Amino acid sequence: MTAERLVVIGGDAAGMSAASQARRLKGPDELSITAFERGHFTSYSACGIPYWVGGDVAERDDLIARTPEEHRARSIDLRMRTEVTEIDVAGQRVRSLDRDSGETSWTGFDKLVIATGARPVRPALPGMDAAGVHGVQTLDDGQALLDSLNRTEGSEGRRAVVVGAGYIGVEVAEAMLKRGFDVTVLNRGEQPMATLDPDMGRLVHDAMDGLGITTVNRAAVTAIRTGQDGRVAAVETAGASYPADVVVLGIGVEPETTLARAVGLPVGPHGGLLTDLSMRVVGHDNIWAGGDCVEVLDLVAGRTRHIALGTHANKHGQIIGSNVAGGYGTFPGVVGTAVSKVCDLEIARTGLREKDARAVGLRFVTATIESTGRAGYYPGAQSMTVKMLAEYRTGRLLGVQIVGRDGAAKRVDVAAVALTAGMTVEQMTSLDLGYAPPFSPVWDPVLVAARKTVTALRKAGTA
Repeated sequence: MTAERLVVIGGDAAGMSAASQARRLKGPDELSITAFERGHFTSYSACGIPYWVGGDVAERDDLIARTPEEHRARSIDLRMRTEVTEIDVAGQRVRSLDRDSGETSWTGFDKLVIATGARPVRPALPGMDAAGVHGVQTLDDGQALLDSLNRTEGSEGRRAVVVGAGYIGVEVAEAMLKRGFDVTVLNRGEQPMATLDPDMGRLVHDAMDGLGITTVNRAAVTAIRTGQDGRVAAVETAGASYPADVVVLGIGVEPETTLARAVGLPVGPHGGLLTDLSMRVVGHDNIWAGGDCVEVLDLVAGRTRHIALGTHANKHGQIIGSNVAGGYGTFPGVVGTAVSKVCDLEIARTGLREKDARAVGLRFVTATIESTGRAGYYPGAQSMTVKMLAEYRTGRLLGVQIVGRDGAAKRVDVAAVALTAGMTVEQMTSLDLGYAPPFSPVWDPVLVAARKTVTALRKAGTA
Protein backbone atom coordinates (compact mmCIF):
# COMPACT_ATOMS: atom_id res chain seq x y z
CA MET A 1 0.00 0.00 0.00
CA THR A 2 1.34 3.43 -0.95
CA ALA A 3 1.58 5.87 1.94
CA GLU A 4 -0.47 9.06 1.81
CA ARG A 5 1.60 12.20 1.37
CA LEU A 6 1.24 15.06 3.87
CA VAL A 7 3.03 18.35 3.15
CA VAL A 8 3.32 21.02 5.84
CA ILE A 9 4.30 24.61 5.00
CA GLY A 10 5.81 26.21 8.09
CA GLY A 11 7.92 24.62 10.81
CA ASP A 12 6.88 26.39 13.98
CA ALA A 13 3.98 25.94 16.42
CA ALA A 14 1.00 25.05 14.22
CA GLY A 15 2.92 23.30 11.47
CA MET A 16 5.08 21.04 13.58
CA SER A 17 2.29 20.36 16.08
CA ALA A 18 0.22 19.14 13.13
CA ALA A 19 3.08 17.03 11.79
CA SER A 20 3.86 15.54 15.21
CA GLN A 21 0.24 14.69 16.01
CA ALA A 22 -0.28 13.11 12.60
CA ARG A 23 2.85 11.01 13.14
CA ARG A 24 1.57 9.84 16.55
CA LEU A 25 -1.56 8.53 14.87
CA LYS A 26 -0.04 7.11 11.68
CA GLY A 27 3.33 5.54 11.04
CA PRO A 28 5.57 6.30 8.04
CA ASP A 29 4.23 3.29 6.13
CA GLU A 30 0.76 4.86 6.19
CA LEU A 31 1.63 8.55 6.02
CA SER A 32 4.75 10.26 4.72
CA ILE A 33 5.27 13.75 6.15
CA THR A 34 7.35 16.48 4.53
CA ALA A 35 7.63 19.84 6.27
CA PHE A 36 9.21 23.03 4.91
CA GLU A 37 10.69 25.77 7.09
CA ARG A 38 12.40 28.77 5.50
CA GLY A 39 14.25 29.86 8.65
CA HIS A 40 17.07 28.46 10.77
CA PHE A 41 14.90 27.25 13.68
CA THR A 42 11.80 25.19 14.27
CA SER A 43 9.35 24.65 17.15
CA TYR A 44 10.42 27.63 19.22
CA SER A 45 8.69 30.17 21.44
CA ALA A 46 8.55 33.54 19.69
CA CYS A 47 6.67 34.85 22.75
CA GLY A 48 9.82 34.27 24.81
CA ILE A 49 12.10 36.45 22.67
CA PRO A 50 11.66 39.67 24.72
CA TYR A 51 12.54 37.74 27.89
CA TRP A 52 15.64 36.27 26.25
CA VAL A 53 16.68 39.73 25.08
CA GLY A 54 16.07 41.12 28.58
CA GLY A 55 18.10 38.37 30.25
CA ASP A 56 15.29 36.53 32.05
CA VAL A 57 15.91 33.56 29.73
CA ALA A 58 19.61 32.73 29.68
CA GLU A 59 20.10 31.01 26.34
CA ARG A 60 18.46 31.12 22.93
CA ASP A 61 18.19 27.33 22.85
CA ASP A 62 16.04 27.45 26.00
CA LEU A 63 13.24 28.73 23.72
CA ILE A 64 13.46 25.75 21.37
CA ALA A 65 10.99 22.98 22.18
CA ARG A 66 12.19 20.48 19.57
CA THR A 67 15.14 20.58 17.18
CA PRO A 68 15.04 19.58 13.50
CA GLU A 69 17.01 16.45 14.37
CA GLU A 70 14.37 15.44 16.92
CA HIS A 71 11.60 15.85 14.34
CA ARG A 72 13.55 13.87 11.75
CA ALA A 73 14.11 11.07 14.28
CA ARG A 74 10.32 10.62 14.22
CA SER A 75 10.28 10.08 10.46
CA ILE A 76 9.29 13.64 9.57
CA ASP A 77 11.19 14.89 6.51
CA LEU A 78 11.86 18.41 7.80
CA ARG A 79 13.59 20.62 5.24
CA MET A 80 15.14 23.67 6.89
CA ARG A 81 16.06 26.86 5.03
CA THR A 82 13.61 25.76 2.35
CA GLU A 83 10.85 28.15 1.33
CA VAL A 84 7.66 27.13 -0.45
CA THR A 85 7.21 29.62 -3.28
CA GLU A 86 4.13 28.23 -5.04
CA ILE A 87 1.13 25.99 -4.37
CA ASP A 88 -0.38 24.09 -7.29
CA VAL A 89 -3.81 23.22 -5.90
CA ALA A 90 -5.06 21.34 -8.99
CA GLY A 91 -1.82 19.41 -9.40
CA GLN A 92 -1.53 18.74 -5.65
CA ARG A 93 2.10 19.84 -5.38
CA VAL A 94 4.22 22.66 -4.00
CA ARG A 95 7.33 24.29 -5.42
CA SER A 96 10.14 24.96 -2.94
CA LEU A 97 13.39 26.93 -3.00
CA ASP A 98 16.48 25.86 -1.08
CA ARG A 99 17.62 29.24 0.23
CA ASP A 100 21.22 28.10 0.59
CA SER A 101 21.78 26.32 -2.73
CA GLY A 102 19.22 28.21 -4.83
CA GLU A 103 17.79 24.94 -6.18
CA THR A 104 14.04 24.54 -6.74
CA SER A 105 11.92 21.40 -6.79
CA TRP A 106 8.32 20.18 -6.74
CA THR A 107 6.85 17.97 -3.99
CA GLY A 108 3.50 16.24 -4.37
CA PHE A 109 0.86 15.97 -1.66
CA ASP A 110 -2.40 14.24 -0.93
CA LYS A 111 -3.03 16.52 2.06
CA LEU A 112 -1.62 19.99 2.65
CA VAL A 113 -1.24 22.03 5.85
CA ILE A 114 -0.61 25.77 5.56
CA ALA A 115 1.03 27.19 8.68
CA THR A 116 2.83 30.21 7.27
CA GLY A 117 2.35 32.34 10.39
CA ALA A 118 2.27 36.12 10.44
CA ARG A 119 4.59 38.83 9.21
CA PRO A 120 5.51 41.90 11.24
CA VAL A 121 4.07 45.24 10.19
CA ARG A 122 6.96 47.31 8.86
CA PRO A 123 5.83 50.67 7.44
CA ALA A 124 7.41 51.81 4.18
CA LEU A 125 9.08 54.86 5.75
CA PRO A 126 12.51 56.35 5.12
CA GLY A 127 15.23 54.61 7.12
CA MET A 128 13.21 51.57 8.18
CA ASP A 129 15.89 49.25 6.78
CA ALA A 130 18.76 51.03 8.52
CA ALA A 131 21.23 49.14 10.69
CA GLY A 132 20.02 49.16 14.28
CA VAL A 133 16.31 48.90 13.42
CA HIS A 134 14.98 45.54 14.58
CA GLY A 135 11.86 43.40 14.71
CA VAL A 136 11.31 40.60 17.21
CA GLN A 137 9.36 38.04 15.19
CA THR A 138 11.86 35.18 14.91
CA LEU A 139 14.86 33.83 16.78
CA ASP A 140 17.03 35.28 14.02
CA ASP A 141 15.47 38.69 14.80
CA GLY A 142 16.19 38.23 18.50
CA GLN A 143 19.83 37.32 17.83
CA ALA A 144 20.29 40.33 15.56
CA LEU A 145 18.81 42.60 18.25
CA LEU A 146 21.12 41.14 20.90
CA ASP A 147 24.12 41.63 18.63
CA SER A 148 23.10 45.25 18.17
CA LEU A 149 22.71 45.74 21.92
CA ASN A 150 26.06 44.11 22.64
CA ARG A 151 27.65 46.47 20.14
CA THR A 152 26.86 49.37 22.48
CA GLU A 153 27.75 47.50 25.69
CA GLY A 154 29.71 49.69 28.09
CA SER A 155 28.59 52.97 26.53
CA GLU A 156 26.89 55.53 28.73
CA GLY A 157 23.54 57.09 27.97
CA ARG A 158 22.41 54.36 25.61
CA ARG A 159 19.00 55.16 24.13
CA ALA A 160 16.37 52.75 22.82
CA VAL A 161 13.20 53.77 21.01
CA VAL A 162 10.38 51.23 20.82
CA VAL A 163 7.82 51.91 18.11
CA GLY A 164 4.45 50.55 19.20
CA ALA A 165 2.91 50.03 22.62
CA GLY A 166 1.09 46.73 22.28
CA TYR A 167 2.13 43.44 23.87
CA ILE A 168 5.48 43.21 22.08
CA GLY A 169 6.16 46.92 22.55
CA VAL A 170 5.75 46.94 26.33
CA GLU A 171 7.61 43.65 26.73
CA VAL A 172 10.55 44.90 24.66
CA ALA A 173 10.50 48.20 26.58
CA GLU A 174 11.01 46.20 29.77
CA ALA A 175 13.84 44.24 28.14
CA MET A 176 15.58 47.44 27.06
CA LEU A 177 15.19 48.90 30.54
CA LYS A 178 16.79 45.82 32.07
CA ARG A 179 19.67 46.15 29.61
CA GLY A 180 20.39 49.62 30.93
CA PHE A 181 18.93 51.73 28.13
CA ASP A 182 17.00 54.96 28.44
CA VAL A 183 13.71 53.84 26.87
CA THR A 184 11.15 55.84 24.91
CA VAL A 185 7.99 54.19 23.58
CA LEU A 186 6.25 55.90 20.66
CA ASN A 187 2.58 55.00 20.43
CA ARG A 188 0.15 56.07 17.71
CA GLY A 189 -2.86 55.48 19.94
CA GLU A 190 -4.51 57.38 22.75
CA GLN A 191 -2.92 55.13 25.40
CA PRO A 192 -0.57 52.13 25.40
CA MET A 193 -2.08 48.67 25.11
CA ALA A 194 -4.81 49.33 22.57
CA THR A 195 -6.23 45.90 23.42
CA LEU A 196 -7.53 47.60 26.57
CA ASP A 197 -10.00 50.44 26.88
CA PRO A 198 -8.24 53.82 27.16
CA ASP A 199 -9.07 54.22 30.86
CA MET A 200 -7.28 50.94 31.60
CA GLY A 201 -4.48 51.78 29.18
CA ARG A 202 -3.90 54.93 31.19
CA LEU A 203 -3.00 52.78 34.19
CA VAL A 204 -0.34 51.07 32.09
CA HIS A 205 0.96 54.46 30.93
CA ASP A 206 1.25 55.75 34.50
CA ALA A 207 3.05 52.59 35.61
CA MET A 208 5.50 52.77 32.71
CA ASP A 209 6.28 56.37 33.58
CA GLY A 210 6.87 55.30 37.16
CA LEU A 211 9.36 52.69 35.96
CA GLY A 212 11.31 55.30 34.04
CA ILE A 213 9.96 54.44 30.58
CA THR A 214 8.93 57.53 28.63
CA THR A 215 5.70 56.87 26.74
CA VAL A 216 4.61 59.31 24.03
CA ASN A 217 1.04 58.83 22.79
CA ARG A 218 -0.43 60.05 19.51
CA ALA A 219 3.06 59.89 18.04
CA ALA A 220 3.06 58.66 14.44
CA VAL A 221 6.55 57.87 13.16
CA THR A 222 7.43 59.60 9.88
CA ALA A 223 11.03 58.48 9.34
CA ILE A 224 14.14 56.89 10.82
CA ARG A 225 17.15 59.21 10.62
CA THR A 226 20.59 57.67 10.20
CA GLY A 227 24.06 58.90 11.07
CA GLN A 228 27.18 59.08 8.91
CA ASP A 229 27.89 55.41 9.62
CA GLY A 230 24.52 54.42 8.19
CA ARG A 231 23.19 53.28 11.55
CA VAL A 232 20.03 54.59 13.17
CA ALA A 233 20.46 57.92 14.92
CA ALA A 234 16.91 59.09 15.69
CA VAL A 235 13.23 58.41 15.17
CA GLU A 236 11.25 61.27 13.67
CA THR A 237 7.60 62.08 14.26
CA ALA A 238 5.55 64.98 12.97
CA GLY A 239 6.36 67.04 16.04
CA ALA A 240 9.64 65.79 17.49
CA SER A 241 12.85 63.83 17.06
CA TYR A 242 13.92 61.07 19.48
CA PRO A 243 17.64 60.12 19.53
CA ALA A 244 18.22 56.37 19.37
CA ASP A 245 21.11 53.92 19.40
CA VAL A 246 18.69 51.10 18.69
CA VAL A 247 15.09 50.98 17.46
CA VAL A 248 12.75 48.06 18.04
CA LEU A 249 9.51 47.70 16.08
CA GLY A 250 6.52 46.40 18.01
CA ILE A 251 3.79 47.61 15.70
CA GLY A 252 2.02 44.29 15.32
CA VAL A 253 1.64 41.52 12.77
CA GLU A 254 -0.66 40.53 9.93
CA PRO A 255 -1.43 37.07 8.50
CA GLU A 256 1.14 35.76 6.03
CA THR A 257 -1.18 34.52 3.30
CA THR A 258 0.73 35.50 0.14
CA LEU A 259 0.91 31.91 -1.15
CA ALA A 260 -2.72 31.21 -0.31
CA ARG A 261 -4.00 34.40 -1.94
CA ALA A 262 -2.06 33.64 -5.11
CA VAL A 263 -4.14 30.50 -5.68
CA GLY A 264 -7.45 31.97 -4.59
CA LEU A 265 -7.85 30.35 -1.18
CA PRO A 266 -10.51 32.21 0.86
CA VAL A 267 -9.43 34.95 3.27
CA GLY A 268 -11.49 36.93 5.76
CA PRO A 269 -11.84 40.65 6.51
CA HIS A 270 -8.63 40.66 8.56
CA GLY A 271 -6.56 38.96 5.87
CA GLY A 272 -6.42 35.50 7.44
CA LEU A 273 -7.38 32.21 5.83
CA LEU A 274 -10.91 31.02 6.53
CA THR A 275 -11.41 27.50 7.85
CA ASP A 276 -14.23 25.38 9.19
CA LEU A 277 -14.34 23.98 12.72
CA SER A 278 -11.94 21.18 11.75
CA MET A 279 -9.42 23.80 10.53
CA ARG A 280 -9.99 22.69 6.93
CA VAL A 281 -9.75 25.60 4.47
CA VAL A 282 -13.26 26.49 3.34
CA GLY A 283 -14.06 24.85 0.00
CA HIS A 284 -11.01 22.55 -0.06
CA ASP A 285 -11.27 18.99 1.23
CA ASN A 286 -7.54 18.27 1.34
CA ILE A 287 -6.11 21.58 2.61
CA TRP A 288 -5.94 22.66 6.26
CA ALA A 289 -4.57 25.85 7.83
CA GLY A 290 -3.74 26.95 11.35
CA GLY A 291 -1.77 29.33 13.50
CA ASP A 292 -1.17 33.01 12.87
CA CYS A 293 -2.19 32.82 9.19
CA VAL A 294 -5.89 32.09 9.92
CA GLU A 295 -8.89 33.93 11.29
CA VAL A 296 -10.87 32.35 14.11
CA LEU A 297 -14.39 32.82 15.44
CA ASP A 298 -14.78 35.24 18.33
CA LEU A 299 -17.31 33.43 20.52
CA VAL A 300 -18.41 36.64 22.22
CA ALA A 301 -18.76 38.93 19.19
CA GLY A 302 -19.86 36.23 16.75
CA ARG A 303 -17.38 37.39 14.09
CA THR A 304 -14.01 36.19 12.87
CA ARG A 305 -10.85 37.90 14.06
CA HIS A 306 -7.09 37.50 13.74
CA ILE A 307 -5.22 36.67 16.94
CA ALA A 308 -1.54 35.74 16.73
CA LEU A 309 -0.84 33.62 19.82
CA GLY A 310 1.15 30.45 20.31
CA THR A 311 -1.58 28.95 22.49
CA HIS A 312 -4.02 28.97 19.59
CA ALA A 313 -1.40 27.84 17.06
CA ASN A 314 -0.51 24.75 19.07
CA LYS A 315 -4.18 23.84 19.51
CA HIS A 316 -4.78 24.30 15.78
CA GLY A 317 -1.86 22.02 15.02
CA GLN A 318 -3.11 19.27 17.34
CA ILE A 319 -6.56 19.40 15.76
CA ILE A 320 -5.22 19.46 12.19
CA GLY A 321 -2.85 16.59 12.87
CA SER A 322 -5.69 14.48 14.24
CA ASN A 323 -7.93 15.25 11.29
CA VAL A 324 -5.39 14.64 8.53
CA ALA A 325 -4.52 11.30 10.14
CA GLY A 326 -8.13 10.13 10.12
CA GLY A 327 -9.21 11.23 13.60
CA TYR A 328 -11.55 14.07 14.49
CA GLY A 329 -11.17 17.33 16.32
CA THR A 330 -12.62 20.83 16.21
CA PHE A 331 -11.60 24.33 17.22
CA PRO A 332 -14.80 26.17 18.18
CA GLY A 333 -13.26 29.63 18.60
CA VAL A 334 -11.76 32.03 21.12
CA VAL A 335 -12.82 34.67 23.62
CA GLY A 336 -9.72 36.81 23.13
CA THR A 337 -7.71 36.14 26.28
CA ALA A 338 -4.21 37.60 26.55
CA VAL A 339 -1.79 38.55 29.31
CA SER A 340 1.43 40.52 29.41
CA LYS A 341 3.62 42.47 31.80
CA VAL A 342 6.01 45.37 32.01
CA CYS A 343 8.37 44.79 34.94
CA ASP A 344 6.08 43.99 37.90
CA LEU A 345 2.91 45.42 36.33
CA GLU A 346 0.61 42.70 35.00
CA ILE A 347 -1.86 43.32 32.18
CA ALA A 348 -4.73 41.03 31.16
CA ARG A 349 -7.85 41.09 29.02
CA THR A 350 -10.49 38.74 27.69
CA GLY A 351 -13.66 39.25 25.69
CA LEU A 352 -14.73 42.59 24.26
CA ARG A 353 -13.59 46.15 24.84
CA GLU A 354 -16.16 48.93 24.78
CA LYS A 355 -15.48 49.73 21.13
CA ASP A 356 -15.70 46.03 20.21
CA ALA A 357 -19.14 45.77 21.80
CA ARG A 358 -20.32 48.89 19.98
CA ALA A 359 -18.98 47.58 16.68
CA VAL A 360 -21.22 44.51 16.86
CA GLY A 361 -24.25 46.47 18.03
CA LEU A 362 -24.29 45.38 21.67
CA ARG A 363 -25.64 47.61 24.43
CA PHE A 364 -23.69 47.21 27.64
CA VAL A 365 -22.85 48.53 31.08
CA THR A 366 -19.43 48.71 32.71
CA ALA A 367 -18.08 48.63 36.24
CA THR A 368 -14.55 49.23 37.49
CA ILE A 369 -13.25 48.28 40.92
CA GLU A 370 -10.00 48.42 42.85
CA SER A 371 -9.05 45.56 45.12
CA THR A 372 -6.01 43.61 46.27
CA GLY A 373 -4.57 40.27 45.24
CA ARG A 374 -4.46 39.04 48.86
CA ALA A 375 -6.34 39.85 52.03
CA GLY A 376 -5.66 43.51 52.76
CA TYR A 377 -4.03 42.72 56.10
CA TYR A 378 -1.73 40.03 54.66
CA PRO A 379 1.88 41.13 54.03
CA GLY A 380 2.62 42.01 50.41
CA ALA A 381 -0.96 42.74 49.36
CA GLN A 382 -0.94 44.99 46.29
CA SER A 383 -3.70 46.67 44.39
CA MET A 384 -5.29 45.73 41.11
CA THR A 385 -7.96 47.32 38.94
CA VAL A 386 -10.65 45.19 37.31
CA LYS A 387 -13.02 46.46 34.62
CA MET A 388 -16.02 44.40 33.54
CA LEU A 389 -18.50 44.73 30.66
CA ALA A 390 -21.92 43.06 30.63
CA GLU A 391 -24.71 43.06 28.09
CA TYR A 392 -27.60 45.38 28.91
CA ARG A 393 -30.79 43.54 29.93
CA THR A 394 -29.41 39.97 29.70
CA GLY A 395 -26.43 40.53 32.02
CA ARG A 396 -24.22 38.28 29.86
CA LEU A 397 -20.56 38.83 30.57
CA LEU A 398 -18.88 40.53 27.59
CA GLY A 399 -15.36 41.28 28.72
CA VAL A 400 -12.88 41.79 31.55
CA GLN A 401 -9.67 43.81 31.79
CA ILE A 402 -7.22 43.67 34.68
CA VAL A 403 -4.19 45.81 35.47
CA GLY A 404 -2.27 45.25 38.69
CA ARG A 405 0.47 43.38 40.50
CA ASP A 406 0.91 40.30 42.67
CA GLY A 407 -0.74 37.67 40.46
CA ALA A 408 -3.32 39.98 38.90
CA ALA A 409 -3.04 38.74 35.32
CA LYS A 410 -3.99 35.08 35.74
CA ARG A 411 -7.24 36.04 37.43
CA VAL A 412 -8.48 36.78 33.94
CA ASP A 413 -8.74 33.00 33.39
CA VAL A 414 -11.83 32.92 35.60
CA ALA A 415 -13.45 35.44 33.28
CA ALA A 416 -12.31 33.51 30.19
CA VAL A 417 -14.07 30.39 31.44
CA ALA A 418 -17.19 32.41 32.28
CA LEU A 419 -17.20 33.93 28.78
CA THR A 420 -16.79 30.53 27.13
CA ALA A 421 -19.68 29.18 29.20
CA GLY A 422 -21.88 32.18 28.37
CA MET A 423 -22.39 33.06 32.02
CA THR A 424 -24.09 36.18 33.30
CA VAL A 425 -22.35 38.43 35.78
CA GLU A 426 -24.97 37.50 38.37
CA GLN A 427 -24.09 33.84 37.96
CA MET A 428 -20.43 34.76 38.39
CA THR A 429 -21.05 36.24 41.83
CA SER A 430 -21.79 32.71 43.10
CA LEU A 431 -18.65 31.09 41.72
CA ASP A 432 -16.90 28.95 44.33
CA LEU A 433 -13.37 30.33 43.99
CA GLY A 434 -10.45 29.43 46.21
CA TYR A 435 -9.79 31.61 49.25
CA ALA A 436 -7.07 31.97 51.82
CA PRO A 437 -5.51 35.28 52.96
CA PRO A 438 -2.20 34.71 51.12
CA PHE A 439 -4.04 34.23 47.82
CA SER A 440 -7.16 36.36 47.81
CA PRO A 441 -9.49 38.58 49.82
CA VAL A 442 -12.71 36.91 51.00
CA TRP A 443 -14.31 38.36 47.89
CA ASP A 444 -11.99 37.76 44.95
CA PRO A 445 -11.47 40.93 42.82
CA VAL A 446 -13.21 39.33 39.84
CA LEU A 447 -16.26 38.60 41.98
CA VAL A 448 -16.23 42.12 43.41
CA ALA A 449 -16.31 43.43 39.84
CA ALA A 450 -19.16 41.06 39.00
CA ARG A 451 -21.18 42.30 41.99
CA LYS A 452 -20.64 45.91 41.00
CA THR A 453 -21.62 45.13 37.41
CA VAL A 454 -24.86 43.52 38.63
CA THR A 455 -25.61 46.72 40.52
CA ALA A 456 -24.91 48.77 37.37
CA LEU A 457 -27.27 46.57 35.39
CA ARG A 458 -30.05 47.04 37.93
CA LYS A 459 -29.61 50.80 37.86
CA ALA A 460 -29.63 50.82 34.07
CA GLY A 461 -32.77 48.70 34.02
CA THR A 462 -34.68 51.15 36.21
CA ALA A 463 -33.34 54.34 34.71
